[in-house]
Amino acid sequence: MLRRGLLTWVSRVGGVLVFLCCSLSLLYVMTCSPPQSDEPPLGHALPRRGSNHPSLGGTGPGIGTGAGGTGGGGGAPAQSGGSPGVQSYQVLLQEREEQHRHYISSLKKEIAQLKEALQERSQQLKGVQESLKRGSGGPAEGQEAGIAPQGGGPGETHGARSQQADIQEFLRSQLSKAEVTAGIRLPSEYAVVPFESFTLQRVYQLEMGLTRHPEEKPVRKDKREELGEVLETALLSLNTPSTQRGAAEKTQTSKVYAPSDFIEGIRRTERDKGTLYELTFRGESTHEFRRLVLFRPFGPLMKVKNDRVDTANVPINIIVPLSRRTDKFKQFMQNFREVCVRQDGRVHLTVVYFGNEQMSEVRSTLENMSREVHFKNYTLLQLDEEFSRGRGLDVGARAWKGGNVLLFFCDVDIYFTADFLNSCRLNTQPGRTYCRTICPDTRDKSPTVSLTPLCLHSSGKKVFYPVLFSQYNPTLIYGGAEHIPTVEQQLVIKKDTGFWRDFGFGMTCQYRSDFINIGGFDIDIKGWGGEDVHLYRKYLHSNLLVVRAPSRGLFHLWHEKHCADELPPDQYRMCMQSKAMNEASHGQLGMLFFRHEIEAHLRKQKQQHNTNPKKT
Repeated sequence: MLRRGLLTWVSRVGGVLVFLCCSLSLLYVMTCSPPQSDEPPLGHALPRRGSNHPSLGGTGPGIGTGAGGTGGGGGAPAQSGGSPGVQSYQVLLQEREEQHRHYISSLKKEIAQLKEALQERSQQLKGVQESLKRGSGGPAEGQEAGIAPQGGGPGETHGARSQQADIQEFLRSQLSKAEVTAGIRLPSEYAVVPFESFTLQRVYQLEMGLTRHPEEKPVRKDKREELGEVLETALLSLNTPSTQRGAAEKTQTSKVYAPSDFIEGIRRTERDKGTLYELTFRGESTHEFRRLVLFRPFGPLMKVKNDRVDTANVPINIIVPLSRRTDKFKQFMQNFREVCVRQDGRVHLTVVYFGNEQMSEVRSTLENMSREVHFKNYTLLQLDEEFSRGRGLDVGARAWKGGNVLLFFCDVDIYFTADFLNSCRLNTQPGRTYCRTICPDTRDKSPTVSLTPLCLHSSGKKVFYPVLFSQYNPTLIYGGAEHIPTVEQQLVIKKDTGFWRDFGFGMTCQYRSDFINIGGFDIDIKGWGGEDVHLYRKYLHSNLLVVRAPSRGLFHLWHEKHCADELPPDQYRMCMQSKAMNEASHGQLGMLFFRHEIEAHLRKQKQQHNTNPKKT
């Protein structure tokens, strides 16, 4: 009886244990199985020109339909070497392996930079030791053998003083060379370095910058702090005289100078010497003033970095949103064929087309170019919706499946050179983020299991926002349509042919990872303008370094601009301002405005000449 009850109890306990083990095993498999992913492994470097690498668009054109359609990849599907779970796990392992390689390469680069900095410091230390030897009249035996002196001896103190004296002498030489106490002979009025004037609240400037304001309250932090430091130094000098004569004058008056006593200041900067400040304060009486002259000398140049930049394996994915305008697209493709295919050879083209009208012409243009120059690194995406530049660029950037590629957001009316493509590569740097997720193998009996991603971030990220040169209306520049030269001959950077489009932020070079991490475009913005400014401000509010510089190889070709009545008031105003600035320079528009007066004057002169001919 006892034995039968014991066997029943043991069988029940065994059944419960078997059920618990099965449940735990099922839960473990569900938790640690690799995620299913349809994305192919991360691509590697782009091959040289003429190659047909699948990471640059595969083996031919492709057309993706719909908002999320992709095309142009065209590569053959991955061959199955096992179950889908095994394939996904292999893809995950390849991604982690590539992240490991990127992280190791970044560490090697940082180690090389540290070695270079250490070598530079060693050379500086050697120079200090040589100055110590010269100051003491000769080295000791221990120093001759390479043994550094222990402690802070008199020779070391003398060397530090000598180095400080050298710096002071250099700064005084900067002051003596600058145009402070006396003028210098200048060849013409164009060589004059003008002053800027400023008060407590405003700066009155000749170089107006992006704001176009002749006067403004300083917005940039460096300008505000510069003027604040100058005013603080001037007040300190007025209230605490350093000489006996100044102290005697200070005892005769009880005036304590405050910022409210500041009237006006002027400043100017000589780029190779320093900045001169002249500040005027109210004095003791109505007709008395105090004038202070300050000078901020520039120090010697310092080497910050000396890197070797290899751009041989840096492809660029040029993304162009398009709706109709097939004539402009054909002109764009002529420039693309010459610069990107024949000269550079490391470029992929992604065209995002909106609608169905003229779609066949765009496809035909791409296919003809592909046959003629054997170029297949392009993707054609089609979106059956209303045109939105931000939407098109966002879809084009996310459609790329070949790894972290360098993106160039471009428009169909842009002309660029091969030098610009190199500038695009040199002025961008991806944000280096190394992440890994640890999930143990089923054969691993280690008790420590971590399912949390481990991410290490490092600095050195850059995005490039070039300032392009915008062309004026060629009909106005060259005096009629019959006198307009070829496009290549029109690309001249002069004040009468165009202007730096510093208010435009649509053309930009940035890595896909930075674009995705920053949040991409605001796709709710429809039609013309606004989406590029929102993205630009996102980067300004981040820790990324925004490189903003004029580009001599990037041009905006003139085209007639239409501002739709359906645009919101702010977008319509921006469109009209851009339209006005695109036509001609200030002087040329003035000549057009007064054209009737000029013609009347010429007619009057001609009549007077006919009435009173010159005697021969």
